[in-house]
Amino acid sequence: MGWIGEQIDSVKSMQFRQLLTQAISLGMIVTSALIIWKGLMCITGSESPVVVVLSGSMEPGFKRGDILFLHMSKDPIRAGEIVVFNVDGREIPIVHRVIKVHEREDSGEVDVLTKGDNNFGDDRLLYAEGQMWLQRHHIMGRAVGFLPYVGWVTIIMTEQPIIKYILIGALGLLVITSKE
Repeated sequence: MGWIGEQIDSVKSMQFRQLLTQAISLGMIVTSALIIWKGLMCITGSESPVVVVLSGSMEPGFKRGDILFLHMSKDPIRAGEIVVFNVDGREIPIVHRVIKVHEREDSGEVDVLTKGDNNFGDDRLLYAEGQMWLQRHHIMGRAVGFLPYVGWVTIIMTEQPIIKYILIGALGLLVITSKE
């Protein structure tokens, strides 16, 4: 019958109270992960404290699959910094380097122009139509550290969703069928 059959038989033989305890344990694991994420958001000041590099536009510095750790402070953004930003009309954040900083004389606000290290031109073609600069509200955070290749897990699960569902199902089954 195999491992899956044994796990299903194990669930069938559980008492209601034991099954309820396992379901609560699974809920506590999920809740703990969400609390940790929200805590990181508060500590880093970034809406997404961790992002995965999804393209080769920042090579050789960052490769596809690297995980970046972000921090967003009140300090002004400087040319040369690597930032992660959202563009109006796009869901996926972009990781690129700031190449120009423009301070508006009337308001003192700082606008930035970005470019991928491995790209030929600046990012104005990636911005929303008619947009020439990024404002502070577009910036999600500055890269302050990275882990190479660890983000490939996320990329594989995004590109092959069946793997994600199999993994989530197997982990849920393990939590529910554990005897402790």
